Amino acid sequence: MTLRYRRLAATWTVTVPILAVAVLALAWGRTIPPVVVVIAAVFLAVSVLAAVHHAEVIAHRVGEPFGSLVLAVAVTVIEVALIISLTASGGPAASSLARDTVFAAVMITCNGIVGLSLLVAALRRRVAVFNAEGTGGALATVATLSTLSLVLPTFTTGQPGPIFTPAQLAFAALASIALYGLFVLTQTFRHREYFLSVEPGTEGPDAAGHAGPPTTRAATASLALLLTALIAVVGLAKVESPAIEATVRAASLPQSAVGVVIALLVLLPETLAAARAARRARVQVSLNLAFGSAMASIGLTIPTIAAASLWLKGPLLLGLGPTHIVLLVLTVVVATLTVVPGRATLLQAGVHLTLFAAFLLLAVSP
Repeated sequence: MTLRYRRLAATWTVTVPILAVAVLALAWGRTIPPVVVVIAAVFLAVSVLAAVHHAEVIAHRVGEPFGSLVLAVAVTVIEVALIISLTASGGPAASSLARDTVFAAVMITCNGIVGLSLLVAALRRRVAVFNAEGTGGALATVATLSTLSLVLPTFTTGQPGPIFTPAQLAFAALASIALYGLFVLTQTFRHREYFLSVEPGTEGPDAAGHAGPPTTRAATASLALLLTALIAVVGLAKVESPAIEATVRAASLPQSAVGVVIALLVLLPETLAAARAARRARVQVSLNLAFGSAMASIGLTIPTIAAASLWLKGPLLLGLGPTHIVLLVLTVVVATLTVVPGRATLLQAGVHLTLFAAFLLLAVSP
């Protein structure tokens, strides 16, 4: 990290969370004019970037693969906050918001981020190289979590509609937490070497473009600013929720588009971080971010929403429709064929990005 970049990052990433909290205090509980809605939206987006920056600072302090885990969890906290905020204010019309957001996160990470990372790496080095053992285990976990939480509710018969019974929902929530916890244990302790970059010279102190890990004091300050930014994101999401829903209705888009907007917003910083890592030949870090975010999105969001459903009004729709199930199955098959060799080219990148484009098209034009 250059000295100029450090000074710039130190300025805006400290100022933005504080200003965002001030904007939140001024807008909370009031009917705000369109100009303030736009200002709040800008601070919401920039606060997400600031939150992820501070998560990256903490991640660089603790090292890989802990770094990818910190970033994934931070982003998922933002996602859960947005889902609960919009679900609470949206009423019955938002009963499928959790499903739509989690599915969008899976498509964005497993196709968008993976495809972009492979594209960047293959353009620079012709072949993207990564560790098939760790990435394969991550993909298997994503596939299992997705099936348990998003596919099975479509076929269960305990309740009418794509809905789990309370016992089924409790099992899905506990299974999600257990599998995610097991993956974290495997990634960080038992088989940590499976999730490190295989390219020589990509795990040193300068691998991520940093002069060295930040001090404990700097990491502690980033932790405080990360919490501040998360508070701002949660509050501003609540402030912005009426405008988001009104925009979707005015554009005659399906309700599921709200979930896509949330997922695109919270995963934008992850996408940028993964692309930067791929550019430095650290494709394994990019895939850790992609599949780790997908797992965190399901493994943390579904249990949280399951607990919140006790006080949220309306049913909790989790089951996907036929079109989305086809996209999910195709994504898992393609990702498996990409991961198994441990090497990928522009062809694999193009296939994943094509699937991502198909998802976006069907999101706005089902």
